[in-house]
Amino acid sequence: MSKPASLAAVAAWMLTAWALAAPAPAAAQSPRPEWTIATDAAFDASSIAPYEGRHDRVYARIDRDLDAHLAQLQRWVRQRSISAQDDGIDAMAQLVADDLRELGFQEVEVVQTPGHPGVFGHYDAGADRTLVVYMMYDVQPVEENWRIADPFAGELVDHELGTVLMARGATNQKGPQRAFLNAVGAILQEHGTLPVNLYVVAEGEEELGSPNFGAVIEPYLDRLRDADGAFFPMNIQMPDGSVALNLGVKGIIYFELEARGGDWGGPAKAEVHGSLKAMVDSPALRLVQAIASMTSADGNTILVPGYYDAVRPPSDEEQRLINGLARRADDAALQKAFGVSRWIDGMRGRDAIVRNLFDPTLNINGIWSGYTGEGMKTILPHVATAKIDSRLPPGLEPEDAYRMIREHLDAEGFEDIALRRLSGYPAAATPVDAPLVQAAIGVFNRYDASPRVAPWLAGSAPFYQFTRTLGLPFVFGGLGHGAGAHAPDEYMLVRPAEGVKAAGLAEIEKSYVDLLYALSEAESD
Repeated sequence: MSKPASLAAVAAWMLTAWALAAPAPAAAQSPRPEWTIATDAAFDASSIAPYEGRHDRVYARIDRDLDAHLAQLQRWVRQRSISAQDDGIDAMAQLVADDLRELGFQEVEVVQTPGHPGVFGHYDAGADRTLVVYMMYDVQPVEENWRIADPFAGELVDHELGTVLMARGATNQKGPQRAFLNAVGAILQEHGTLPVNLYVVAEGEEELGSPNFGAVIEPYLDRLRDADGAFFPMNIQMPDGSVALNLGVKGIIYFELEARGGDWGGPAKAEVHGSLKAMVDSPALRLVQAIASMTSADGNTILVPGYYDAVRPPSDEEQRLINGLARRADDAALQKAFGVSRWIDGMRGRDAIVRNLFDPTLNINGIWSGYTGEGMKTILPHVATAKIDSRLPPGLEPEDAYRMIREHLDAEGFEDIALRRLSGYPAAATPVDAPLVQAAIGVFNRYDASPRVAPWLAGSAPFYQFTRTLGLPFVFGGLGHGAGAHAPDEYMLVRPAEGVKAAGLAEIEKSYVDLLYALSEAESD
């Protein structure tokens, strides 16, 4: 290289020389951990012996009374109970309480809370084992475009899968819950008692994030903690008869971020003319930049310091469950069902399963500001808001997540961005070797529905109240198929068409009978 002729050239020459001599900068390291699966062993639910008990008198009772049992499901869905609108809530709580009394529960209370009431019931069979049954009696609001005139009429509808009960709440969750109580009633009618003691704890705010469920169970904590497990009746079969059994859920935080004009800049009281952007800060752009600072440019890696650090790695048991899931994974079918063409980074198989279960998320549910109508309106809005949720794997606690997000925004200069907490609760998980889980899998196997078993669901529910507050193993699921939860044309299959392998109402109720007896006979830990 020839000698440069000026100071500017000297500087340029030196910078070039340093650049040639210096090592290439290392690629930025992602804060997302890479989880290691250190075993090829896989959990196989079919290896658990099918439940072999026979309860023919009870099964025959269910078959004889099936029309009356179906009428009970219709009765439940016909009672409106939209929690978001306080529509029919008190009447539904009273209906649940009255039904427990009618079944013979010796203790029943409508439990007042700061929000909607709960229901507590206890049936003392003098048995060795006790099961807590969780129920939610509230439903979502009703949308337009149902194929039936009244979503609360509880109509039976001819469907490609067979005869279905179509109604709001049919599958989420009134149908399977009343089916469980039908099974309890059939046992009592035939034998006069139950194989296990039962507690029922029901809430009317699940669709609101269960803000007061703790108040429902608080008066009974010591009694509930002495139970052997907790169960949530739920339809989890697909039409082909397959079952996905999840042993827990991720936690969640749900919050709003808001940018509003003020001392930092931007219009403070109302929108202004869009031409003023040359001189006036934009709260909408500030909100977008604050949110963007929380993730990588593609939106797929959370950049909030420490956010991944608390997530615990897969245990040996969870690694075996993951391997079992991977052996039956069908990415293409899932992508088709969700209407997406690919997973992030082209993941497939076990890698996608691990990411879905063990990565926290940061997701914009909605974002709005200013004018969004037809045509043009050139304004600079004074406020912008976004609703955001973050799903939390075991180890990442809600309080820590909120704290880290607030600290990140402040460190990035967004102290003025308001963070309003709307909900938050931790993850929940139950070990696969818990007697209740083993009993449930044995019942599924009896009905040729050996489940795919996951350590938890990537979605969220306040099931920590059972696994952490009460310290109980918790199973949510059961035979039966339904669809349309939170959507038009919600249904529960009651009489399957020929070739449909999902259980109908009679088989659902018989499987609940089997579960209660299987738990009563299960070996202790």
